[in-house]
This record gives sequence, C-alpha cells and structure tokens, in this order.
Amino acid sequence: MARRKKNVTQKARNLITNLNPKSPISEQYRTIRTNLQFASVDNELRSLLITSTGPSEGKSLTSGNLATTFAQQGKKVLLIDADLRKPTAQYTFRVPNVKGLSNYLVTKDSTLTDLVHQTEIEHLDVLPSGPIPPNPSEILGSKAMVRLLEEALELYDQVVVDAPPVLAVTDAQILANLVDGVLMVVRSKQTDNEAAIKAKKLLDAGNSKLLGVVLNDKEAKSSNYYYYYGQS
Repeated sequence: MARRKKNVTQKARNLITNLNPKSPISEQYRTIRTNLQFASVDNELRSLLITSTGPSEGKSLTSGNLATTFAQQGKKVLLIDADLRKPTAQYTFRVPNVKGLSNYLVTKDSTLTDLVHQTEIEHLDVLPSGPIPPNPSEILGSKAMVRLLEEALELYDQVVVDAPPVLAVTDAQILANLVDGVLMVVRSKQTDNEAAIKAKKLLDAGNSKLLGVVLNDKEAKSSNYYYYYGQS
C-alpha cells in the first residue's frame, strides 16, 4: 500500500498557470491563448485539439495550462483526456479515473454530466479517460464521439481535447477532423525536424486545421528582461 501511494505522488503534476498565474511562463500560455484566438478570427475557436509528434513532448501539460488560461478568462471550460492509451488528467487534476470518456463511448446509458469532475480551478471541468479500452482508435472514431463533442459544446464555452501523439497512433488524426482547430507541441532539443514535418503532413492529410505549433521546454535567456516586464 505504501508503494502505491508513493507512485501516485510521483505522478502528480502541477499547473503553473494555476499555481503562479503571474509568472513569465503563465504569461507565455496567455500569449498562446491570444494567438489561437487571432488564428481563428473568422470562426470562433470553441473546440481545440492538442497533440504532439511523439511522447514526452509536453502536450498534456500544455493542454492543462491552456485550459486553465481559458477558464481564467471566465469561460466555462471542459478538458477531455482523449489519450486512451496513456492518460494523465487524473494525476494533473487529482480526480478519480474509474469512469470517463471510454464509458461514454461504449455504453449508451452514460451522460456527459455524469462523468465530468469539477476541478479546483474555477470554471474548469475535466473528463478523464476512464478505463483503457482494447480498441481506442475504433471508439474514438465512433458516432458516440461526435455526439459527445456536440453535447460538450452545448454545455461549455470552450472544449480542449488532449489527444495522443500523431506519429505514435492514428487517434489524433481521427479526432482532429471533429474539432475547430489543432495545436501541435514540439520539444526543444528532442523533436527532430523530419518528425515535425511528417506529423504536419499526417494532420493535413486528414483535412484538419492546424493552427500552430508550441515550442516546449525552450531554455530562456536570463538576460531577457521582457520576461519580467510589469512583475513586482
């Protein structure tokens, strides 16, 4: 039992935009939020999918932090953990993962409101993955997934979908067609150019709308005083 508790603690994550909203990093997330809104000026961006080229590039933390910044705007936000292979929302938001997205998709008696959890962040709810199914791609491409997003957009101002990496599995391509726009995360000194280009081509082939790319884990220059402009 002691070993299990230690494991959960090690996996726990914190969102900088919630812990320290005045930090330079939080400001960068707000800049991304603003740029996304400018990138979709003709059509309101209400559903956003966040993915990466490969694993461990920071897509889930980016999803959580961006969802938080939308909520801090006063929007009612739902974050959906659609990574049915390696979910993490239960660690980030400290919510149970006994039921979630997979339950909605495979059973007809589950409703969205039955499965979402309120978080400690005002205006932000989360739908965890639920039990990991044997066939994630098939159920994510089902009519039930379309119905879930429609129901979510009736209840929330902003829906953020955390999807698996593009190059690892087809799940992100399947989901990208169902949302208003896609944001791809790449990691400094880890993601190579060829992988990023290949991921973009796969998203383009699925007729998704790639809004931009977030460069994660970039080393900041200590002499860049603009990061601290206006901070006291």
